[in-house]
Amino acid sequence: MKSSAMRAFPVAVAGFLALCGSIAVCAGQNLVTADAVTQNAVMNVEFTDDQLSPSHWTLTLHSDGSAHFASQMGKAPESDDTQQIDAPNVNRDVQLSAGFTSHVFEAAHRHHLFNESCESHLKVAFEGWKKFSYAGPDGSGSCTFNFSKDKEIEELGNSFEAVAETIIEGARLEKLLQHDPLGLDKEMEFLVDAAGSGRAQQIGTIREILDRLAEDDDVLERVRKRARLLLAKAGT
Repeated sequence: MKSSAMRAFPVAVAGFLALCGSIAVCAGQNLVTADAVTQNAVMNVEFTDDQLSPSHWTLTLHSDGSAHFASQMGKAPESDDTQQIDAPNVNRDVQLSAGFTSHVFEAAHRHHLFNESCESHLKVAFEGWKKFSYAGPDGSGSCTFNFSKDKEIEELGNSFEAVAETIIEGARLEKLLQHDPLGLDKEMEFLVDAAGSGRAQQIGTIREILDRLAEDDDVLERVRKRARLLLAKAGT
């Protein structure tokens, strides 16, 4: 003989389906809610170091990978290369990879939307102020740090700096192509090395200038070869 709990179960299911129409629809409603939260979330990263150029930049990242990067020139660091061309101010839209974007937003949730202290307060070398800000239907938060004892936060800061490095290098390549094509050789050597070591990430954000260099017969063959190498790394 069935227990009262077992007899009540079909009744409960029937009531549930009457409200939703079907199990699939109810599940779909939950998925839509989760998607809406993700689609409307925004992560903003702000970097400041008056001793560098650019001295300040921001990257605003949406959960679909679309982003906007803006930088301001500062005091150029001293260099033995007096002919070095500094990167201009940058103000452009970029697209980051799905894998990188997913990692960023997952990290934001693991760290309570940055409603926690990120700064270590340790006596370490100044690396530049990084401010992480998150805003979405599920909440908002922010934290600022020079160096974080939390490994994931510190690595996330390094990754964003590496993305900024790529975008800024792209702008510098555009300027060199216009004003000093021979200078592209040294700059591309630097960029290939930086991409290999992880100091430059998300190479796809500068795909346009790399495509131009790869097909430009007026630049050195080494430059074209390195451009094709970087495009392959970007997944072309």
